[in-house]
Amino acid sequence: MSVKGSASSGGIFDLEHRGRRIEELEARMTEPDFWDDPDKARGVIDETNRLKGWVEPWKALDEKAEELLELAELLREDPDPEFEEEWDRELPRLENGVADFELRTMLQGEDDHRNAILTVHAGAGGTESQDWAEMLLRMYRRWAENHGYQVRLLDLQPGEEAGIKGASVEISGDSAFGFLKAEKGIHRLVRISPFDSQARRHTSFASVFVYPEVDEEVDVDIDESDLRVDTFRASGAGGQHVNKTDSAIRITHEPTGIVVSCQQERSQHKNRATAMKMLKAALYQRALDEKEKERDALEATKTEIGWGNQIRSYVFQPYTMVNDHRTELKTGDVDSVMEGDIDPFIHAYLKQFGAREDVA
Repeated sequence: MSVKGSASSGGIFDLEHRGRRIEELEARMTEPDFWDDPDKARGVIDETNRLKGWVEPWKALDEKAEELLELAELLREDPDPEFEEEWDRELPRLENGVADFELRTMLQGEDDHRNAILTVHAGAGGTESQDWAEMLLRMYRRWAENHGYQVRLLDLQPGEEAGIKGASVEISGDSAFGFLKAEKGIHRLVRISPFDSQARRHTSFASVFVYPEVDEEVDVDIDESDLRVDTFRASGAGGQHVNKTDSAIRITHEPTGIVVSCQQERSQHKNRATAMKMLKAALYQRALDEKEKERDALEATKTEIGWGNQIRSYVFQPYTMVNDHRTELKTGDVDSVMEGDIDPFIHAYLKQFGAREDVA
């Protein structure tokens, strides 16, 4: 397997450089043969739009700051109530805009702009952990929906009694991977178990992995001889047709031991295509980790999903608290967090680690 990526879409470089790059790309779009290669043309357009997404907001903030400086001068000369009202209205808008832009500067990794493939696995503990894994999956789906992202279920392995053993979803939207990379790790739940007839308190664990979705910009060569492809009958929801045909696909990349599966489509061909996309994303992430010599989610599969390894704890009883052990950010509003309000944790992580880590 070999991987070749494009660095033009990421990395930290100044706005002046970005402006020049936009000019180069726009000039290329005027060339007569620009659409001779549609995939390459779309890549140029996508890169132009990403760069404009940095340059244009910054210009707007700069212009607003200049306007407020002029307004401040007017207020010094003439404290007109109308000018004061405008100042009180526009200054918070500028401050919020600067805060939002500052947060975006934390998303400078080469792959931060990409869509994300998020996988949840239940830890040891049977039904209790499987129920926790399903709760986490719902939390991320709610977060994505709250941000207007598209969510597509790729694979689902139901639990024996309740919950899920594991699931994978594709989350599509601007910088989905850049935000969700903060969620990679082991998540711990403490609550009174609804499955315990004696109403005892239980501790459960689930792991979350996040990969950047790989597109045409990145070339991942996969040797077919390294793959073991198994077909099986899909389980869970999907109707009679799904359950009567061996349409589900499981692909094992034998050199690395990576396993992906997809059973959400009725067509075996479509499931295979989706599984290959998942495998490509996982191999790409692994290649980045090896290049940087960092331990990541793939290596973390060797870590026990249990005590001492969690990145965040969710306590429902005897008190309510969500505590991120990396940033020490805490909140007592567990219900809001489980409804997808995880932005404070993501933002705190990015502000603390994002500027110096391309891949969390």
